[in-house]
Amino acid sequence: MEQVTGIEQAAEAGGLDWHGALAALVWQAELGVTEVIGDTPCDAYALPERLETPRSAAQPDRAAARPGRQPSASQTPPAPAEPPEDSAARAAAAAPDLPALREAMAAFDLCELKLGARNLVFADGLPGAHVMIVGEAPGREEDRSGRPFVGPAGQMLDRIFAAIGLSRQETDPARALYITNTMPWRPPGNRDPSPEEIAMMRPFLARHIELARPRLLIATGNTACAALLGQRGILRLRGQWQDWRGHPLMPITHPSYLLHEPAAKREAWADLLEIRARLDSLA
Repeated sequence: MEQVTGIEQAAEAGGLDWHGALAALVWQAELGVTEVIGDTPCDAYALPERLETPRSAAQPDRAAARPGRQPSASQTPPAPAEPPEDSAARAAAAAPDLPALREAMAAFDLCELKLGARNLVFADGLPGAHVMIVGEAPGREEDRSGRPFVGPAGQMLDRIFAAIGLSRQETDPARALYITNTMPWRPPGNRDPSPEEIAMMRPFLARHIELARPRLLIATGNTACAALLGQRGILRLRGQWQDWRGHPLMPITHPSYLLHEPAAKREAWADLLEIRARLDSLA
């Protein structure tokens, strides 16, 4: 078990804001730090020298409880808070274009994933490309760069789509890719997004697709299928065309799965050929 030391010295040397402190904590966690200790020991079982006398519970307002008496303005219960999905839907619907949608997502504070992320991961590639890929959630490399699919899985994604003549660097919409993620912020520890988090951010994803206007959608992995199709089980769904609001959608295994299961590349290649054939039929 490793111990954390020198935090006070670092703070005194230059000071740390919230993001600096978070980055330092993430760095220590990546090094394998498992416990934070102070400079002086603390006896958790020691009793305080003086015990505060507990205050008596506040007496209810008997006058307000009388029958027929109307509650004052200060006693009126607050209106229930708007569900976060509704707030997200309003913010997304108000975005007239992709830059405005990015700003709306950056200003959305109801998703707690934002608190621990370094960057908003919005999109990469050519807006207006005929093929739009929807990934799962950013990993460590994506969180650092602010772009989707830039780690080993991203390199695999680039290679397999290059095999059918598609690239995120292309400027021709017929040969280009436009790439985004279901979640714009990295979950802590690369965990899977919760169903509540997926539901909260789904309106932004839907508006993203509407504004990008692809001809084909590619859902990579379970999280993308859960957001767009309401289903999981990518090994069962892969290779079968689905429909998302009039857009043909093909679920495929996530590129990271191919890194761990090379034998699955044969099925992935069959799915890519199906995507190529469908794209050619729409030309």
